[in-house]
Amino acid sequence: MSTSLLEVESLTVHYGKRVAVDALDLSLQAGEIVAMLGPNGAGKSTTLLAIAGALVPSAGTIQVDGASLASAPLKVRSRIGFADQPPSLYEFYTVEEHLAFVGQTRGEDESTDHSQLLDDLGLASIGKRLCRELSFGMRQRVGLAAALVGGVDVVLLDETLNGLDPRAAVRARSALSKAAEGGAAILMSTHLLGIAERLCQRILIMDKGLLKADVSGSELDALLAKGPGAIEELYLSLVSEPGGAE
Repeated sequence: MSTSLLEVESLTVHYGKRVAVDALDLSLQAGEIVAMLGPNGAGKSTTLLAIAGALVPSAGTIQVDGASLASAPLKVRSRIGFADQPPSLYEFYTVEEHLAFVGQTRGEDESTDHSQLLDDLGLASIGKRLCRELSFGMRQRVGLAAALVGGVDVVLLDETLNGLDPRAAVRARSALSKAAEGGAAILMSTHLLGIAERLCQRILIMDKGLLKADVSGSELDALLAKGPGAIEELYLSLVSEPGGAE
């Protein structure tokens, strides 16, 4: 991994007097899948929203492949796929129409075929169904699919793998691995420690707006070698009792 796709420097977000994200520095490389752990109120969702351009930070800079979100917002946002929580879907579009529309906003041709992505995520059989008719798990997968269309550089997922049945979870992990192999950088918030252990090459832990840990490479290998529960123990040692709202 050598190409830096996402650069976040001194990202700060205030909600009134409360500091939701406090001077966060973060860099993601092409092909990385990074888990962001933390309790409710840690600043995970706020961080993702700021990177996606869905809210204006109080301070700091965000760049994707060298382009600044502040100075070139449309260009940068077209290179980011964001699956929020709950998924923002166009309720009166079919699944296929939803993906086509999102893809076109990112520069795809009208005739772009998403059948392989639908098949990868087990959505081929519901492609003609309206988004408003879908179950929670189906909506999660459609949100993930929409985050992946258009050959984006950065994929942001806000607890998108929550609520998936085992087969759907396997498909989702496979689709994310495929996107990373294609050069995307993936940043996902989750409370599912097993997903973090199984899928991610790097684990971040946030608490009260601060980045408490950034574990990767040999350090992560050594942590996982301690056996089941090692990440949970690290998490509990760094994170205070939960409280507040994110």
